[in-house]
Formats: sequence, structure tokens, C-alpha cells
Amino acid sequence: MSGDNRRVDTLPSPAPAPSPPPSPAPAPLARRLAAPVTAMAGVLAAFTYVGTVDPNEPGHYPVCPLLQLTGIYCPGCGGLRSAHAVATGDLAAAFGANAMAVVGYGVFAVLWAVWVVRAGRGIPVRITLKPVHWWAIGAVAAVFSVVRNLPFGSALAP
Repeated sequence: MSGDNRRVDTLPSPAPAPSPPPSPAPAPLARRLAAPVTAMAGVLAAFTYVGTVDPNEPGHYPVCPLLQLTGIYCPGCGGLRSAHAVATGDLAAAFGANAMAVVGYGVFAVLWAVWVVRAGRGIPVRITLKPVHWWAIGAVAAVFSVVRNLPFGSALAP
């Protein structure tokens, strides 16, 4: 026999794998920084107001209800006077009015800086605290409140 009658079965070639969807282009830098810049604008507006309207002069701000009703300083007592002192550049007076608030301003500044750097790089910011951390913050505030109301802690009183 002359001729090769072999049958060649060809399988259909597999369909090309779908290409992954294109990753979204990163948001422009201005858009990524909009939230931290807006937050800081709000903080600066508040500090500007408190720096301009002196809380040491009576009648500008409401009195702390706990202090008014019981004579006990809460952890926030002196916070406005502390913010006023920070806004006017008197750090010693700020610590004297409410040391815990000044520490809070510092913590805010660090967290805001981290937020700006991460937003600038396009990395999401998620700060999650475990319940034990919240309890620790509450305990520090409670101890601060108790100590500033005792005779030996009068330096912490506003």
C-alpha cells in the first residue's frame, strides 16, 4: 500500500487564560492626602479658636459639670486651658493645666504624621486597639483623675 492513512486527532487548543483585571491606578497624591489634611485643618481651627478666646476668662466656655456639682476634677478638667497654653506657646502652663491632654496632643501628632506618610505612599492606615488597650487607657485616665484630686497630686490639678 502506498500512502499513509494514519489518522491524526488534534485536540482543540485550550482557550487562553483570562488576563487578571488591571489593578486600579493609585489615587492622585492630593486625593490620598485630603483626609489627613482636612483633619489637621479642623484641629488647627479648634486650636486657633481656643488660642484666641481665652478659657481663663469666665463666661466663654461652659464649666465642667462634675467640677461644678462635686468639686472633683475629671480627667478633662483644664483641657481647654491646656489647649490655650499650647496654642500660645506656653508648654509649661499647658502641662500645669492638664498634663494628660498634652500627652494626648503629642500622641495625636505622632499618629497624624504616620497617617500622612502612609497616605502619601498609598498604604491604608488601620489603627486597631485590643480591649486590653482600651482598659489600660481608661485605667490611666482614672488614676490621673484620682491622683489630681488628692493632696499629694495637687500639682496635676488645673
